[in-house]
Amino acid sequence: MPVAIITGASKGLGRALAAALAERGWDLVLDARTESVLGDTARELAGHGGRVHAVAGDVTDAEHRGELIARARALGGLDLLVNNASALGAEPLVRLDALALEGLRRALETNVVAALGLVQQALPLLRASRAGGAVINVSSDAGAEAYETWGGYGASKAALDQLSAVLGAEEPALRVWAVDPGDMGTDLYRAAVPDDADPRPLPGTVVPAFLRLLDERPVSGRYDAPSLLVAS
Repeated sequence: MPVAIITGASKGLGRALAAALAERGWDLVLDARTESVLGDTARELAGHGGRVHAVAGDVTDAEHRGELIARARALGGLDLLVNNASALGAEPLVRLDALALEGLRRALETNVVAALGLVQQALPLLRASRAGGAVINVSSDAGAEAYETWGGYGASKAALDQLSAVLGAEEPALRVWAVDPGDMGTDLYRAAVPDDADPRPLPGTVVPAFLRLLDERPVSGRYDAPSLLVAS
C-alpha cells in the first residue's frame, strides 16, 4: 500500500484528505499538536483497513519530524508528503502595523522552515518511491493576493510557494505541488477572522482536487483547487 505523511491532520483539510486516502487503502502517518483529537481521528480512519500511525507533536520540532519519517519508514517507505500544518501569526489576524514580530516568526517557522525541514528528511524515501514520490504543500490565495490583515500569513505562504517551485526544479523525478485550496470553513479560518459570519465550504468539498493531482500527476507547479474541480 502507498504511504503518506500528513501534517495538521486531526481536523479540517488534513483530516478530510486523510479520510479520502484511507478509503483508498493508503497507510498513513498523521501529525497534529493535540494528542487527544489526533487519536480520535486516527482510530476512526483505521477502520477503513489501512494502517494509521498518529504522532502528536509540533512540526517545528526536528525530533518530531524525525519521528514522522521513522514511522513512514516502518510502514515500508513514503510516497506522499503533505505539508498542511499552518500557523497564522496572529489570532485574530491584524494589520501589519500591529503584527507582533514573534507571531511572524512563528508563521514562517511553521509554514516554511518546518515544511522544508520535513521535506529534507523525507527526500530519500520519496526518491525511492516506486509509485513516484510527491509533495503537496498547502498554500493560500493570501500568498498571491494582497488582503488586509493577511500580510504575515500571506508572506509565509508566498515563501512556501517559491520553495515548492524551486524544489520541483531541483527534483524533476518527483512531483511537487503547491495547492491553494480556496475558501474553507476551518478552525484556522475562524481563528483568523472570528467575526466573519459568511458560511464557507467544508474542507471535504475540495479533497477531489487533491485526489485528481494524485491520479493524473501533472507537472510540478502551483495549482488552485477551484480550477481543478471545474476542470474535472
